[in-house]
Amino acid sequence: MSTIEGLRARVRGPVIGPGDDGYDEHRTVYNAMHDRRPAVIVRCADAADVIAAVHHARENDLDLAVRGGGHSVPGFGTCTGGVVVDLSPMRYVSVDPVKRTARAGGGATWGDFDHATHGFGLATTGGIISTTGVGGLTLGGGIGYLTRGLGLSIDNLLSADVVTADGRQVTASDYQNEDLFWALRGGGGNFGVVTAFEFELHECDTIVGGPLFYEVDDAEAVLQLYREYIDGAPEQLGCFFAWQIAPPLPFVPEDRVGDLFCAMVTCWNGPLDKAEAVMKPLRDVAEVKAEHVGPMPYPALNGAFDGLVPPGLQHYWKADFVTELSDDAIAAHIEHGMKTPVVNSTMHLYPINGAVHRVGPDETAFGHRDKKFAAVIAGMWPDPADNEANTQWVRDYYAAIHPHSGSDGGYINFMAEDDAHRTEANFGRNYGRLAQVKAAWDPDNLFHLNQNIEPGSR
Repeated sequence: MSTIEGLRARVRGPVIGPGDDGYDEHRTVYNAMHDRRPAVIVRCADAADVIAAVHHARENDLDLAVRGGGHSVPGFGTCTGGVVVDLSPMRYVSVDPVKRTARAGGGATWGDFDHATHGFGLATTGGIISTTGVGGLTLGGGIGYLTRGLGLSIDNLLSADVVTADGRQVTASDYQNEDLFWALRGGGGNFGVVTAFEFELHECDTIVGGPLFYEVDDAEAVLQLYREYIDGAPEQLGCFFAWQIAPPLPFVPEDRVGDLFCAMVTCWNGPLDKAEAVMKPLRDVAEVKAEHVGPMPYPALNGAFDGLVPPGLQHYWKADFVTELSDDAIAAHIEHGMKTPVVNSTMHLYPINGAVHRVGPDETAFGHRDKKFAAVIAGMWPDPADNEANTQWVRDYYAAIHPHSGSDGGYINFMAEDDAHRTEANFGRNYGRLAQVKAAWDPDNLFHLNQNIEPGSR
């Protein structure tokens, strides 16, 4: 057994318990539905601090939560009565422009990563919100603007430094601890605390992108065009469909602020002089009522929607992978998308074709390489008084589209707290092998505050 004072003696970063200054600040996560009280929060300065925190949790039989960006909708980055390994002080990003690689600390956000790599005209697939943690997004797969051209984040991961359940640090890559490296690429936080990620980088400097807003009456035509066009569009085009209540922004006509639109959010990472032709089908499908599309630095697009997702909102999400976007599915999206309750809430329909489909289904743990889209109904709102009504909107929307998805599983990064019963389907065809790797690296399931994989037969 070890005490908090003993832990403090072994840790370089702050160790914060109830009653200490900053406790309420540092126990808070993005989803304000989770008001949990850890026994101790370890704000790790380095991997040695992570090792000490893991030993403390294991020796005292305490729950262990791992927090990077803190965006987990189910609140996996916190717990009550346990240990929180807070990686947020470990936000460094170093770039090797010759090798075209970047190394990111376990607490880095995609905003940190994009800022560092953009200075060299380079990037890799990140997320949609820049405050999202590199770690959480990557371990679940990593869907973002650059997915069609560059693959998932995990398809660009070269190595990872991992603190394991027995308190060792190991490196996982294609030639070291290969089974662990395979599992990290899509298996979530089940296998250890990743203290550093090494990524391959690609040319990405100025992109042409941003949102196109259409009337909701045009949603059927927009979704049908999206379904057909994205199948064969140049892979440098990233775009996704969304519902969006118009915020008060300069490109939105003043008399339309607060109105619901359907939108296509675009990102062209190809020759700038080709952008107009590539975007033309999206402009021709219906009258564009407002837009903010043009050349911009890639990090500007990746942070463009941060203001809609500030810390402290209430979050409840549901998600599915989609095999085919049928006419019946489109009708269900329109019926429930028209009821989008507040400016923060939305449904995004991301394409996961192109480069994603060129990676074999067993090459990484990501088990849904055959799907075309990833849908998420992201219920987000500021007032807890609206929890029941807005949660019901998410559930009703999901119940309507799920029968048309052609998939039992969804993207683990989009799952809610009550989705544990879907875990095997969410990991898909690779769940059995993941359970075996789990048994080898975490047989006692220390890392269970996640979309949890039970240790299986060795």
